[in-house]
Amino acid sequence: MGTVLEARHIYKSFVGVQALKDINIKIESGKIHCLAGENGCGKSTFVKNISGVYTPDSGEVVLNGSLYHSLTPSQAMREGIQVIYQDLSLFQHLTVAENIAIGRLKSDKKRIVNWKKVHAIAKEQLDKIGVHMDINQPVGEISMANRQITAICRALAQDARILFMDEPTTALTRTEVDRLMNIMLDLKKKGLAIVFISHKLDEVFSVADTITIFRNGEKIGDFESKELDKKSLSYHMTGREVEYPRYRRSVKDNTPVLEIENLSRKKQYDSLSLRVCPGDIVGVTGLLGSGRTELALSLFGLNPADSGRIKIDGKEAAISSPMAAKKLGIALLPEDRFHQGLFMDREVKENISSAIVDDISARGLLDKEREKKIAEDYTRQMKVRTPSVETAVGTLSGGNQQKVVIGKWTAARPRVFIMDTPTVGIDIGSKAEIYEQIHELAADGMSIIFISDEIQEIIANCNRVMVLADGRCVRMLEEDDLEENAEQTITELIGRHAEETAKGEAL
Repeated sequence: MGTVLEARHIYKSFVGVQALKDINIKIESGKIHCLAGENGCGKSTFVKNISGVYTPDSGEVVLNGSLYHSLTPSQAMREGIQVIYQDLSLFQHLTVAENIAIGRLKSDKKRIVNWKKVHAIAKEQLDKIGVHMDINQPVGEISMANRQITAICRALAQDARILFMDEPTTALTRTEVDRLMNIMLDLKKKGLAIVFISHKLDEVFSVADTITIFRNGEKIGDFESKELDKKSLSYHMTGREVEYPRYRRSVKDNTPVLEIENLSRKKQYDSLSLRVCPGDIVGVTGLLGSGRTELALSLFGLNPADSGRIKIDGKEAAISSPMAAKKLGIALLPEDRFHQGLFMDREVKENISSAIVDDISARGLLDKEREKKIAEDYTRQMKVRTPSVETAVGTLSGGNQQKVVIGKWTAARPRVFIMDTPTVGIDIGSKAEIYEQIHELAADGMSIIFISDEIQEIIANCNRVMVLADGRCVRMLEEDDLEENAEQTITELIGRHAEETAKGEAL
């Protein structure tokens, strides 16, 4: 197999900030190499230096025996480097076949597209990884998992020898993650070098041969996967012991703030009932499509239920819009913080004040000083790492962006806070801080609904858990049920229903 890429003494800085310092890494063909570290540690910056997006300040790269002091994107691609970023960079309006073959079409000087060739290229690449898909379907209409596969096939069609994948499983279900991991292992057997960035430690240990750990722009070390466990990897990534303490409800008030009774929405969820009291962190878990996000949207007025009842403080409430939900004291941290939770090009203070503009305005004029003071208070409370509250939120790390969303809604003082996958795509250090903030909000009497498909996360942070499958509640776990074998219980409940659904579809 052998070394296909060697980076030597790579340095990179931005406006006086040292982003990479003396990075040395070897990548071997037929191996899966993980780059691990907290957000902002230099992983993505390293990939962009190798792929020609950035030019290193100093250092050199040896690719397939050729020495480069810097690379252009076209040079990197000619050497077999392909990068799949989190946004996948696919053309939504083009078909699967067109997206897979587009790199080859660009190199073909003919003005007339040979559609037979396009379809042959797409089918060939899909056959390589053993996946069947409708290649004539527009990419904008397919699942996120199939978009990920389309991006992989596009890279293979351009003769990838080194495939970089940045957080490839962020938007995938567990079943889809397993399929992607198997594809990666199969490509490894065929000699491809795979470099992937992930915060999910289970995934790292399931496929990685080698793990390179970054911290604050420096390489901490290269490790064989078998040399590390979750605890030691977390320590090397953060420089400290990271613990996720179990949440224990301490609020004595058992009067429900929110109750739902037989809530249903056609083809999304059916006859769901739930009560949430002050200090509760009620987990809602299940596979993608189980109805968990659809329920959250209904409770926030974005996806109103067809039938059933919602009560606030024992009184029936009609929630037909987010404005109505907000007036009732309900807040939503959405699944997609980039498009639904934040104004990425606006300042931190503007994002935090966006949920309370009416409260800090008089006669239509915003009180700027009060806005800044509130933003500073909540960035401090949420431990947001930002140069100032005037910084654009889009320049912050994922963990800090998520803290801003939480701060925004906390400033509105909601009574019920619905959090849909609050730590997706966030590193382990930021996760611990976000968990701490959520626990503190609940301890102060806030009622929280915590949605996640990470079972360990649900068990650690919730005092009750609703398990959903195919839009129905298959089990409600109380606090005592979460003490022993809870992970196995939840996994079996979800798995059993998934198998039954698969058998039904097969018939």
